[in-house]
Amino acid sequence: MTQLMNFQFDQGSSGRWFYVSAEGRQHDNVLAVRSFPVAAPEEGIAIVDVDGKELLWISHLNLLTEALRANILKAMAQREFMPQILKLYGVSGFVAPSTWDIETDRGRTKLLLKGEEDIRRLSGTVLLVTDGHGVQFLIRDLAQMDRHSRKLLDRFL
Repeated sequence: MTQLMNFQFDQGSSGRWFYVSAEGRQHDNVLAVRSFPVAAPEEGIAIVDVDGKELLWISHLNLLTEALRANILKAMAQREFMPQILKLYGVSGFVAPSTWDIETDRGRTKLLLKGEEDIRRLSGTVLLVTDGHGVQFLIRDLAQMDRHSRKLLDRFL
């Protein structure tokens, strides 16, 4: 595959990201945005300006040099927050609203499930759970969770 190397994407001294096109035009305060953050996190990345106008489309991150890829991944990590649920320790009840005691990739926490409609199946084994505060939690592979966690989840699905 041909690498895309004819642009710059870097963080300025203020901490904001900037993009310099192949033609040398600089755009400040840009964002790197995933088109499919759950289904295809390495594909379909757009660099957009403050108005949301697309400045650059990257079909796949493996087309970039290591330095560009690292910067774009860092920029996306700064704006994305979607902890992954690894384990369910317990639930306060099987009727919503219900408080879940969970382990995530960012540590142990509790979430408030307001209703069963806040659990969305994105594919056969991928679930998206939205808590009462609007935070989205991802279950990347339901089949890989421990038996106790799956049993608790089955009561809500």
